[in-house]
Amino acid sequence: MGWLIFFGLIALVVFWAIGAYNRLIGLRNQFKNAFAQIDVQLKRRYDLIPNLVETAKAYMKHERETLEAVIKARNTAVGANTAAAADPSNGDAMKQLVAAEGALTGALGKLFALAEAYPDLKANQNMMQLSEELTGTENKISFARQAFNDAVMAFNTAVEQFPSNFIASAFSFKQAELLAATESPEEKQAVKVQF
Repeated sequence: MGWLIFFGLIALVVFWAIGAYNRLIGLRNQFKNAFAQIDVQLKRRYDLIPNLVETAKAYMKHERETLEAVIKARNTAVGANTAAAADPSNGDAMKQLVAAEGALTGALGKLFALAEAYPDLKANQNMMQLSEELTGTENKISFARQAFNDAVMAFNTAVEQFPSNFIASAFSFKQAELLAATESPEEKQAVKVQF
């Protein structure tokens, strides 16, 4: 009778471990899926920027340095996003993405500030449409970032909580990095698009 209780307890522990492991896998897949949603919106944003620069280029002939800075920041952000999308649990890749996105937001802010001095550019139908699409995409990125951070928080909590932390450490589940806002006050402000 004693051996039956012993094997029953062993079976209970094994089933609990399997359940905890599967829960961690599910939570990890949720935050990876949430990042995939951010990735879609970021790619949309990256696709809009060259069109925006091309439209502005015709009107802002003397602002070549600003236009080149926007394209350079966009290309850097594309590279950082590719690295982060390959492994959303990589903390260094996420930090590089945050920094690259901050630089891109700053460059776009300068572009839109300079565009204020060009009334013909502000009135351009293509520029207005691109600006509106960019604003909508920025909003979608914000919502997707929030969903990602919520999924990462649930995963990180499961990794830290007792007793699932034993399963997490046994199977090398590491905490994921939140996709935080950028550091400088200028970068924390949303891109203002007014045409």
